[in-house]
Amino acid sequence: MRITDLMIKETMIMDLQATTKDGAIEELIASLEASGRINDRALFKEMIYKREAESSTGIGGGIAMPHAKTKAVNEATVVFAKSSKGVDFESLDGEPANVFFMIAAPEGAANTHLRTLAALSRLLIDTDFIEKLMNAQTPDEVSELFDTKQAEEEAAKKEKEAAKAQQTPDVIAGNPDSDEFVVAVTACPTGIAHTYMAEDALIKKAKEMGVNIRVETNGSEGAQNVLTADEIRRAKGVIVAADKKVEMARFDGKPVLQRPVSDGIRKSEELIRKALNGDAPIYRSEGNGNTEETKAEKASVGSKIYKDLMNGISHMLPFVVGGGILLAISFLFEQMAGAENPIVKLLQTIGGGTGAFHFLIPILAGFIAMSIGDRPALMPGMVGGLMAVNSNAGFLGGLAAGFMAGYVVIFLRKAFAGLPKTLDGLKPILLYPVFGLLITGAIMFYLFDPIFGGINTWLVNVLNNLGTGNAVILGLILGGMMSIDMGGPFNKAAYAFSIGVFTSSGNTNGAMMAAVMAGGMVPPLAIALASTFFKNKFTEQERKSGLTNYVLGLSFITEGAIPFAAADPLRVLTSCIVGSAIAGGLTQFWQINLPAPHGGIFVAALANHALLFLLAVAIGSVISALILGLWKKPLEAK
Repeated sequence: MRITDLMIKETMIMDLQATTKDGAIEELIASLEASGRINDRALFKEMIYKREAESSTGIGGGIAMPHAKTKAVNEATVVFAKSSKGVDFESLDGEPANVFFMIAAPEGAANTHLRTLAALSRLLIDTDFIEKLMNAQTPDEVSELFDTKQAEEEAAKKEKEAAKAQQTPDVIAGNPDSDEFVVAVTACPTGIAHTYMAEDALIKKAKEMGVNIRVETNGSEGAQNVLTADEIRRAKGVIVAADKKVEMARFDGKPVLQRPVSDGIRKSEELIRKALNGDAPIYRSEGNGNTEETKAEKASVGSKIYKDLMNGISHMLPFVVGGGILLAISFLFEQMAGAENPIVKLLQTIGGGTGAFHFLIPILAGFIAMSIGDRPALMPGMVGGLMAVNSNAGFLGGLAAGFMAGYVVIFLRKAFAGLPKTLDGLKPILLYPVFGLLITGAIMFYLFDPIFGGINTWLVNVLNNLGTGNAVILGLILGGMMSIDMGGPFNKAAYAFSIGVFTSSGNTNGAMMAAVMAGGMVPPLAIALASTFFKNKFTEQERKSGLTNYVLGLSFITEGAIPFAAADPLRVLTSCIVGSAIAGGLTQFWQINLPAPHGGIFVAALANHALLFLLAVAIGSVISALILGLWKKPLEAK
C-alpha cells in the first residue's frame, strides 16, 4: 500500500491558518470530519488530547504528528498540513512546527495500514525530504514527493535485505567488521509513529558511528524483530526508549538505559554512546528495578508510593464498578420485592460481600505488592489483604498489607542473594512464596490487623458521628478534589477514601460516596450546560461535544470534561472545582447517604434523599456552568 492511499489530497491543508496548538488540532480534525473519515469528532479529539497528555507529538525538527487509534475513525487516514508561519506545538526541541501529519487509525486497523503508517514515520527522519515538503505548493506535488520517496525507500530496503543476508544474521544494521554491538527496544503508547521513528533514528545513527545495533519495536502489531537471548548476551548495553511497559526481565545483569521514546528520536547518538560505554544502571529483574537510577528515572518517595498505589487501585476498580452496580441493582429490587427475593439474593451474592466486593481489598493489596516486588509479591499481598478483610482492618489494613508484602519480597531477594546458584530455580517456586507468606501473614496477624482494626473502627465511628459543620467541610474537600485533575491523583485519592469508608462500614455508610459521586458528576454536566446556554463562547464542534457530556455527567464519568479542561485549564478547572465542592458539601449538609460506589443518576434512587442528591448535583453544575460561561470570552473577542 502506498502512503498516498492514506494521505488523500482532499484532506491536505496547504496553508494552515491556526496560530496555536489547539487551533491546529481543531483545523486538522475539521478536515478529517469534512471528508467523512471520522464518525465521532468529540471522541477522536478526546483521544488526540489523551495522547498529547502523555507527551507532546511535536517531535521537533519542525514536525508534529498528533495521532489516535479509536473507533471514532471510519478509515485509516493521514492529514498533511503545512504552516508558513509556524505553530507553537510544545515541541520537544522548543521550536515551532511547520509540517503536520494527523494520523487517524481505526481500532481494527489492518496490518497493511499500520505498516504504511510506520513507513510514513520513518520518512520523516530525512530533513531534506521535509524541506521539499515545505516547498510544495499543491496536493499533487505532495503526493508525487511521497510516491517517489517511498519507491526509493522500498528499493533501499531490498538492497539492505540482500546485504543483511551476507552479514551476521542477527545484526540488523551497522558495521559487520566491528564488535561494537548494542540492542534497543522502542515503544510508544499508540504504537504507530514514535515507535518506528525511534527505531530508524537509532539505526541511522548507529551506521554513522560504525556500531552494530539490533532494534526491537513494540508497535500496534505487537513486538517485531524480537531480540534473542544471544543478542542480549553479546550486547555491551541495552537501550529501552519506551513510553509504555516492555518485557524487562530478559535484561537482568545488563547495563540498561531507560528513556522516553522521544529520546530515541532526538538523542540517539547519546543513547548509543552511553550504552557502548556501559554508562547505564545494571538492571536487576529480581530486585524489580536497577541497582542505581539515572537522573531521568529518579523519583521522589511520594511519586513512587503513588505509582504503587495507583497500580492497586486501577486493578481494583473493575471489581468496584462491576460489583457496585450489581449491588446497587439488588438494593432497588430489595425495596420492591423484599430481601428474600431470589434475584436480590443472586445479585447480592455476585456483587456483595461474598462476590466482587469480597475481592476489593485483596486485589488492591496484591497489585500494590506486585508493583513493588514484582510477581512473587502478588500472592503474599493478596493474602495479607484478605486477612485485613477478615480482621476488620479494612481498607487501611489492605493498603498496609500491600506495601509490606512488596518490601518483604525485596528483603527476601537480598537475604537469599548469597545462596548457591544451583538454588536459583527454587527461589520463585518455593522460597519467596513460603517465606513471603509467612512473614507477611505473621506481621498482619500480630501487628497490623489489631492496629488497623482499631483505627478503622475509630474512623468509622468518627465519620458516623461527625457534626454537620465538620461533615460539610469534608464534603467540600472531597467534592472539590474530584475536579482538580478529573481522573488524576487527587480524583483517585478522594474516590479511594470514600471506597475505604464504604467497604469498612459494611456498605452502609455511603455519606462520603455521595459527596464524591456528586463532585464527579458536576464537571461534564457543567460543560454541557455552559456550551448549551453560552453558545457564543464555544465553537460549533465544542457545542456538539458538550451534548455528549450530559450523558457522561449523569453516568458519573468525570473524564468527559478533560478535552475542555486541556483547551482552557484555568477557566474550566476553576469553575468545576467550585461547583464540585459545593455539590459535595450540600450532600453532607443534607445528610445524604448513597450506598453505591458507581452509577451516577442510575443509582440515585438508592440514596436516602434521592431528590436532594440530584438537587445538590444540579446546583453545583449550574454554578460551575455560570462561572465558566460568564468568564469565557465570546469567540469574536478571542
